[in-house]
Amino acid sequence: MTWAEPSSTATALLLLGRGTDPDTEKGVECPGDLPAPSDPDLVERARAAKAALGDRVFVLGHHYQRDEVIQFADVTGDSFKLAREAAARPDAEYIVFCGVHFMAESADILTTDRQKVVLPDLAAGCSMADMAVLAQVEKAWERFTELGIAGDVVPVTYMNSSADIKGFVGRNDGVVCTSSNAETALRWSFEQGSRVFFLPDQHLGRNTAVLKLGLELSDCVLYDPHKPGGGLTDEQLRDAKMILWRGHCSVHGRFSLDAVEDVRARVPGVNVLVHPECRNEVVTAADYVGSTEYIIRVIDDAPAGSAWAVGTELNLVRRLALAHPDKQIMFLERNVCYCSTMNRIDLPHLVWALEELVAGRVPNQITVDPSTAHYARVALDRMLALP
Repeated sequence: MTWAEPSSTATALLLLGRGTDPDTEKGVECPGDLPAPSDPDLVERARAAKAALGDRVFVLGHHYQRDEVIQFADVTGDSFKLAREAAARPDAEYIVFCGVHFMAESADILTTDRQKVVLPDLAAGCSMADMAVLAQVEKAWERFTELGIAGDVVPVTYMNSSADIKGFVGRNDGVVCTSSNAETALRWSFEQGSRVFFLPDQHLGRNTAVLKLGLELSDCVLYDPHKPGGGLTDEQLRDAKMILWRGHCSVHGRFSLDAVEDVRARVPGVNVLVHPECRNEVVTAADYVGSTEYIIRVIDDAPAGSAWAVGTELNLVRRLALAHPDKQIMFLERNVCYCSTMNRIDLPHLVWALEELVAGRVPNQITVDPSTAHYARVALDRMLALP
């Protein structure tokens, strides 16, 4: 199958990080002289800078990154795999993380004090992680305490959260989870208490609880930090088994049941494969559901000639389609669905970061304060100890 590239509309280019929106991107100008995207020597400059740094630098590339960046990654993977890979390279002085802010924070938590973690563009954040602010989460916990249920609530945070939230979970005897081990983390949590407070992705929490643990949708309530008391009554909180934070992935949340029904009507025998960050009705209608690594593995193992509609970030779907020309691989939605913040890291930013390191300057270093890092590490280590 020939991959059909989405049209280069103004919106698509903005999502790709090739446009700017001054009204929403104030204060994110890159310090220093950023190379022009049109510079024909960018690839060679990146190669030269990386070669000059040698083993002193280790470049990590998340699966959702553009190909122009991925080509320079020493390791590709999901957020937790990359953080662990960074921790496994204690001799690398610099960790250049081509991902988003919370991922770089996790790398800083798991690496040594001597190592410096660099995020090529500080505008590369995560809308989901930003939906859970520590002050709001602490206010919710105060509500649980006033109701007398906090002692029986186990906080669980998705890897896609800030270091502050991981630290909160660590301080309150909770655990971090990934999309791969969310079921295991929830089963462990329900052995510790009768309720789970799941942050920040409501869909992963709901889908895991209902599809993997057999809970009912009615067992899950949604805590909205923008409503008084989270928008929930005392009775709702006392009766709930899953207290879900009102957060979601701006990419995976776009996939719809209509898209699933549409692709089934258009492509006979198509297999629908989606990420568990998608909405419950999408996950329920899909044939296969799993993490980014799971999606890659399923496509790799699929027989030649099979057809797949994949509900995850477009850069990865495109890369899978190009890597498997013997299979019909398509994007589940008809519209562009890049991770806009992930795509802020482009080749000019990577070149700039590498050349700054060659010059002896450390740009955009990501650091987590010692106390937060300690308790976040507690929550991460608790996850690593799960069976």
